[in-house]
Amino acid sequence: MPLPTMKSGLSFLMAALRCEIDALEQLARTSALVGTIGRLVHALQRERGISNVLLASQGQRFAAERSAQIAECLRVEQAVRACFDQLETDASRIGNGARLFSRIAWVLPGLDGLPELRRRIGAMELGAAEATAAFVKLIAGLLAVVFEAADGATDPEISRQLVAMFNFMQGKEFAGQERACGAAAFASGRNDSARQQQWLHLIESQERCFQVFVEFSAADLVELWQGTQSGAPLAEQERLRRIACAAPAGVALDTELSQTWFDSCSRRIDAMQSIEARLAADLRRICEQKTAQARAELQVQEALLAKLALEAHTPAAIFFDEKPATDPPGLPQAPGSATPYGRQLERSILEMVQEQSQRLQAMSDELDTVRAALNERKLVERAKGLLMAHRRLSEEQAHKMLRQTAMSQNRRLVEVAESVLAMAEYLPNEDALRAPRT
Repeated sequence: MPLPTMKSGLSFLMAALRCEIDALEQLARTSALVGTIGRLVHALQRERGISNVLLASQGQRFAAERSAQIAECLRVEQAVRACFDQLETDASRIGNGARLFSRIAWVLPGLDGLPELRRRIGAMELGAAEATAAFVKLIAGLLAVVFEAADGATDPEISRQLVAMFNFMQGKEFAGQERACGAAAFASGRNDSARQQQWLHLIESQERCFQVFVEFSAADLVELWQGTQSGAPLAEQERLRRIACAAPAGVALDTELSQTWFDSCSRRIDAMQSIEARLAADLRRICEQKTAQARAELQVQEALLAKLALEAHTPAAIFFDEKPATDPPGLPQAPGSATPYGRQLERSILEMVQEQSQRLQAMSDELDTVRAALNERKLVERAKGLLMAHRRLSEEQAHKMLRQTAMSQNRRLVEVAESVLAMAEYLPNEDALRAPRT
């Protein structure tokens, strides 16, 4: 009875490559979602700032601008929902689908609740702080989807691009919150110490995110970003920051400066959006290039498999062959001693398997390095959550406690976060966080 036909090593090498192509195509779809979310976040950030001016001025400013901006938000929101629906149809093909879809499930009720939020803002039923908090919560949910997309990337180059993009988007969100914070302060004509502290926290948070962006982004985009950090808009914003943050609490602010503040912040944020669009375009290009490269390699392997099927050879002979992969050039051979074509083909296949293995290992090593930045953020966020729950702190206060502890003990922020998580049961005690270093 003849033995059944068995698959060759090349068949499984091709299967591995098809899996890689499938993962790259899924990354391309996820990357398209990230770019679309970026446009929605940008639109919502602008709506948030406009709404703050409207509320702080008691409906006297930005009513028409708000209506136009809501229409823009609705347009981009539909595109995001369409991307969500497309991902849902490919659920079984997404490696980290459980986490990604849980983030999407969390954010959809926020999108569904936008009409009621907008109605309450238009009816002056909310204060500027409440409206800002609502938009911040929704945008944070959208950025969490971007974070999961970055965390689930399996290609190191694409992962680096996603890490750079997520941190840039997060920094831009802090810039948007600063715009809303300042808009409310100037439009209302007053500031207080709590708002000043929040303002300074938002400035510092932006810088922290942009530092990570610079670390992971391509040199040309870093240069483009640094070029935007000078000029009239930023100088005007710095001047207004000093007016609002350096003045004693309770000193009246010129309400006419609300328009100036909003416009200067908007020019800076719009410049950020152009860089974010470049990041998204580069992400698409990288996905397309890598997919095309993998498909070309698959075609080569398919051709080899077809030749292999036509050659008579000993399938595994070359595996135990310790001879060099190729004979020295010019070496004379006796008649009939030429290496059979099938044997050369086997040697080529084995070399391809070895090269594939080395490439995948190198990708894994680089991916571990890239994900370290994402893991650090997870640790810091978990530590902040513990402090907020155990000590009834706000997010800003929890982050400030971690940061001050890191500075006083000359430690990295992530090291302090790890200490907090390791001593969670001691958190109710006041001295738990500041335990001596070991």
